[in-house]
Amino acid sequence: MGPIARLGRPAPDFALRDLAGRTRRLEDGRGKIVVLNFWSAECPWTERSDPAVLQAVRESGDGVWYWPIAANAGEEGAQIEAAAGERGLPVVLLDPDQSVADEYGAQTTPHVFVVDREGILRYAGAPDDASFRQRDPTRSYLREALSALLAGHLPEVQETPGRGCALVRFSNIE
Repeated sequence: MGPIARLGRPAPDFALRDLAGRTRRLEDGRGKIVVLNFWSAECPWTERSDPAVLQAVRESGDGVWYWPIAANAGEEGAQIEAAAGERGLPVVLLDPDQSVADEYGAQTTPHVFVVDREGILRYAGAPDDASFRQRDPTRSYLREALSALLAGHLPEVQETPGRGCALVRFSNIE
């Protein structure tokens, strides 16, 4: 079964616990713009992009929520908590069975999904244009998407490929 998240359609709701054990539901963000970022404690691409993602969200104001989602197989709670603390992340959601990553079709860390105030998925892809050949980003797709949505417009770029580390998946092989 493929992902059910589709641009221009309602984003799939979910309920995930954060590091403090509090359950967070996407529907709780209705009326806000919600940035979901499939995130990794180990991936250097995620570590590189974290400061710029946090800055873009903070500059967007109180109308934007940021929820990194830890879905990499094998990353443990203590490791996730330490990386989140070092990087100044206020919250990290845990997707231990990768069900939300599967619903959204997350392929990499980082892999960003932006949901508008009405709960519609409006951007999916890389946070910026950094690549293996171009290590320093020259364009922030996330910042552009947030600016457009805050101004009441659709983002010019609505989808890009995810770039970074492959999301480590559980194997069904026994």
